[in-house]
Amino acid sequence: KSQKSGINMSFKSTCFAAIQTLVPQHGLSQCVGRLAASKKPWVRDRFIQIFRHFYDINLSEAVIEDAADYDSFNDFFTRALKPGARPLPENELAVVCPADGAISESGSIAAGRLLQAKNHDYRLDELLPVQKQEWLKYVNGDFTTVYLAPKDYHRVHMPMAGRLVKTVYVPGMLYSVNQATAASIPRLFAKNERLIAFFESDQGHFCMVLVGAMIVSGIETVFQGLYRTRPGELLWNDNPRDTQGASIIFEKGDEFGRFMLGSTVILLTEPGMVSYKDLQPGQTLRCNQEIGALNS
Repeated sequence: KSQKSGINMSFKSTCFAAIQTLVPQHGLSQCVGRLAASKKPWVRDRFIQIFRHFYDINLSEAVIEDAADYDSFNDFFTRALKPGARPLPENELAVVCPADGAISESGSIAAGRLLQAKNHDYRLDELLPVQKQEWLKYVNGDFTTVYLAPKDYHRVHMPMAGRLVKTVYVPGMLYSVNQATAASIPRLFAKNERLIAFFESDQGHFCMVLVGAMIVSGIETVFQGLYRTRPGELLWNDNPRDTQGASIIFEKGDEFGRFMLGSTVILLTEPGMVSYKDLQPGQTLRCNQEIGALNS
């Protein structure tokens, strides 16, 4: 019975993945994005009502606790939390989870490959389409992939302090990034649209990859604004600066950006930079929860 159940689940996952190749991914995402951004009460209220019917949303920890007080569904979905809702660990060397979510996979970037799901891995240079010297520093380093479910808090925060040295917005597909799709579509995270942010710190270099997905209408950062889902060329920003022309420096726990509907964050660190805890696939974490410690 267990084997039969597994076969049925695999068949359903394969069918779901196949259907996603047939739908107009970008058109659908843009259409949903316009509705989600609408401030018309009948659109906003219906979207929020349907969403709350399917997902257990905890508004008691949000700054705005009444769903009727949000300007749009996007505002509701990317809601801010009350101060102290996601406290940082007391350990100054702690590396923290960048988002609420579940561990998809975590481990070593052995020989420049990352595990996506059982029987699926992908190349580091596919995930990071930059010059070799920029991705080579992460070979044999470590990665942690966090999947944000629709019910989760959808702002992404800094896992450690660092200076932003480069961003790259990569066009691509918009497959769903849930467990079923990750187990069915090879090289999923290297195929989907994504925003890549490179950082440097006193302890070394690290990188965060914010992966777009089906009906994710954009990725917004606190320094650049909204990157809308789009086909086309890579968008490069070497040595980003703030509005005053100064380097963009983040402290641990600072907000980095947010997803306009759910997706995935991949954290990459150089070899020997961080001693990670034993993170297991499916393990749920909260933003700012300790996942490891910097090696001083």
